[in-house]
Amino acid sequence: MNIRNIAIIAHVDHGKTTLVDALLRQSGVFRDNQKIVERAMDSNELERERGITILSKCTSVEWQDTRINIVDTPGHADFGGEVERILGMVDGVLLLVDASEGPMPQTKFVTAKALKLGLRPIVVVNKIDKPDARAEAVHDEVFDLFVALDANEEQLDFPILFASAKQGWASGAADAKADDMAVIFDTVLSHVPVPSVGEGDDFRMLATTVESDPFLGRVLTGRILSGTARPNMTAKALTSDGKQIETTRITKVLAFRGLERQPVEEAQAGDIVAIAGFTKATVADTLAAPEVTQGLPSQPIDPPTISMVFSVNDSPLAGRSGSKVTSRMIRDRLLAEAEGNVAVEVSETDEGNGFVVAGRGELQLGVLIETMRREGFELSISRPRVLTRVEEETGATLEPFEEVVVDVDEEFAGTVVESMAARKGRLEDMRPSGGGKTRLQFLAPARGLIGYHGDFLTETRGTGVMNRLYREYGAHAGVLPGRRTGVLISMVSGKSVAYALANLEDRGALFIGSGVDIYDGMVIGENARGSDLEVNPLKGKQLTNIRASGTDEAVRLTPPRRLSLEQSIAYIDDNELVEVTPDHIRMRKRYLDTHLRKKAMRAAANG
Repeated sequence: MNIRNIAIIAHVDHGKTTLVDALLRQSGVFRDNQKIVERAMDSNELERERGITILSKCTSVEWQDTRINIVDTPGHADFGGEVERILGMVDGVLLLVDASEGPMPQTKFVTAKALKLGLRPIVVVNKIDKPDARAEAVHDEVFDLFVALDANEEQLDFPILFASAKQGWASGAADAKADDMAVIFDTVLSHVPVPSVGEGDDFRMLATTVESDPFLGRVLTGRILSGTARPNMTAKALTSDGKQIETTRITKVLAFRGLERQPVEEAQAGDIVAIAGFTKATVADTLAAPEVTQGLPSQPIDPPTISMVFSVNDSPLAGRSGSKVTSRMIRDRLLAEAEGNVAVEVSETDEGNGFVVAGRGELQLGVLIETMRREGFELSISRPRVLTRVEEETGATLEPFEEVVVDVDEEFAGTVVESMAARKGRLEDMRPSGGGKTRLQFLAPARGLIGYHGDFLTETRGTGVMNRLYREYGAHAGVLPGRRTGVLISMVSGKSVAYALANLEDRGALFIGSGVDIYDGMVIGENARGSDLEVNPLKGKQLTNIRASGTDEAVRLTPPRRLSLEQSIAYIDDNELVEVTPDHIRMRKRYLDTHLRKKAMRAAANG
């Protein structure tokens, strides 16, 4: 059977996963009466909750005696490491662009990677049914983007299709609605080349993704470059420079058929398959026949830009809700994550009391922490820090800068420009984007953007949309303003009392309600002033023989300000931690004892 391998790439929320659903339906993978969930490819629980794709997934459909392997990729910049690897095993891409938003930062990022690999994209202008769709203008913007990214003449001569993935149709003209997705399949067959096959009959395959299966063990997915893969055949794993890692027997060869992975007796060169049987091989390693001595080159990955310290939860409430609380368990889990996710790096801290986890951004590390807490882990998380470099020639400190594209109502544009300027962001472009909105483009240091998203939503009253993308390392931008307020710190342990909290409301916003377990050193609220304040949330009402407890009006508390995991991580200062358990997210001081805190503050002040 003929084979075509394509990836679907796009900016976050431009409709990749919905398009795959429509293609699967069109090709007959689903029965007419079969009940399927929306966005069938987003199988991960977190993906469904957040409405984003986190892990790339493979599927395949058959069209006119040709098997089309389709890879659905993440759209968020924090998961760009996944996209970069996937593009190495396909021969073409469907570039999806929103018909009203046009090319966005991640569109630029994934398109640049695809063009650099020599792939010829098929452009699909999606969401053509939106009332503010501007299909022809978006077509021109995509062409301008390709020119800016130094596309060659072949790549500039791209086919363009117009679609509504939600309604399940695609057409070759912006003003002509069709009945189905047939034009996409036909364009793939005519435009995407047959997979290139390497010389020789020896089996060779570059591992692109790795996962752990409870029954099969380590499963490596990639495209077979040459030869055939069969169960029970002997194979070895090599690094890209030819160093042998292990020799083993392949236990299973799995091919993608619809949404299922099915065992096959033989897989040919050009097909995308998953192979089980290896115990040490990982991403970017070459799986090959015993006769092969040279590994396959792998695509370099953009470096991580942000890090956090993961350590054991040592609060007085530790171990109450989690089952995985030891340093060894945390270490093993983080190393397993780094093995399968090339955009994550793990190392031990200099003091040996935690693990420095570096990644692409707050969302990526936030998803890792959320996944771990759902698996039963308890952790202490530090404030995020950007990873700086030192320029060899001058010795100057360099820090990561991000391209920030913001769509806001015109009335809020001035406020956002002012906020970004305070964070050392430089305005590069400002233009109307239709519908009374303004599009702003900034270049800003990544550390200035930590925790800004919450403030941004407040400034734009929830109507603004912000997209970020790593661009380059540049000269250190200087000192940035820190948190303007202090915090309220509990000086006692026990369960919070409503009467005490009512008296503390004048001091600032509270993060807890009454009847909540608290401990000495826990952050329970925000002080309206710039300094920290130690308070007693357990202080009850003193009763006398004249005034009984029931004669006064019942205490009415303002609902507490609940911070999510990402908001808590962005909120804390350098001397604070976030305590993460399966049931609770708490903020606390790094040193719970007040004397140790003061000693640390004096040491920091003296440099």
